[in-house]
Amino acid sequence: MSATADQKAQMRKAAFVRRKEAHERDDGAMTAAGAARLATLLAPYRGRVLSGYMPIRTEMSPLSVMAQMANSGPVCVPVIQGHGQRLQFQLWTLATEMVAGPFGAMVPARGDVIEPEVLIVPLVAFDRQGRRLGYGGGFYDRTLEALRARGGAMAVGFAYGAQEAEVLPHESTDQPLDAIVTEGETLLFG
Repeated sequence: MSATADQKAQMRKAAFVRRKEAHERDDGAMTAAGAARLATLLAPYRGRVLSGYMPIRTEMSPLSVMAQMANSGPVCVPVIQGHGQRLQFQLWTLATEMVAGPFGAMVPARGDVIEPEVLIVPLVAFDRQGRRLGYGGGFYDRTLEALRARGGAMAVGFAYGAQEAEVLPHESTDQPLDAIVTEGETLLFG
């Protein structure tokens, strides 16, 4: 394991603890505050293809914002295709039949594959330079790199403020976020 990979593994472990503690303290108010901020940030993008995610474990849930955005344009969710591959995105609505996918995330049982323009991205940790620490599979990094190479995609991290790290290690393959939304603030980059 490289020094950076080892650093990331240690930071990931500590961030999981912070996220779990924040999730346990959240009586719904933190998620509601974060969702309100997220909805405000995304309002100018209504009608564009939005990717959200089905929350797992202690992730902050974007489902209320996804449901709002689905009223004005297509919403999709990521589906893992396999190790080392980029994500595929399938159309999602509140009525979509969902089944368990890799890592415990719910995915559409079937549905059209579409490409998002705006992505709500889950994360384990973030810093104030727009870096994110994910689960370590590189799925979002590969996906964002490909989407941006074809003309762009806006990536918005959604997390509890407690998930902030002072500085995250950075590798050349890591894709930065364009914004990060927490229950307490909205950070914009670039």
